[in-house]
Amino acid sequence: MTTYGTIYEAIGGADTIDRLVTAFYKRVGKHPLLTPIFPDDLTETARKQRLFLTQFFGGPRLYTEERGHPMMRRRHLPFPITPVRRDAWLACMDAALNEAEIQEPYRTAIFDKLTMTANHMMNTPD
Repeated sequence: MTTYGTIYEAIGGADTIDRLVTAFYKRVGKHPLLTPIFPDDLTETARKQRLFLTQFFGGPRLYTEERGHPMMRRRHLPFPITPVRRDAWLACMDAALNEAEIQEPYRTAIFDKLTMTANHMMNTPD
């Protein structure tokens, strides 16, 4: 049995992060609750999320090297993130995890970590 030191390594590294982010933003770009708080062109947003998720799941510290400390809540404060938008974001991520074929136990571990993060990002009531 192979053991992995990080979720990033266990799921297949950069290629899997790329598949996940691509599948995620394909959904975000069409979601009526999310499109108002995202730019029309998601290219740069997706690139930053690749950097963040790589680091968040134990890979190279690409996000910090390029952008400094993540400070995710602070970076998201300009956008009204409601409980309904949080749920929409998580639904897009759930579907993207399936499309990217991330297997258990990593799928649940990833979704749980992202759920905690999404809860932390909420800054506006419904």
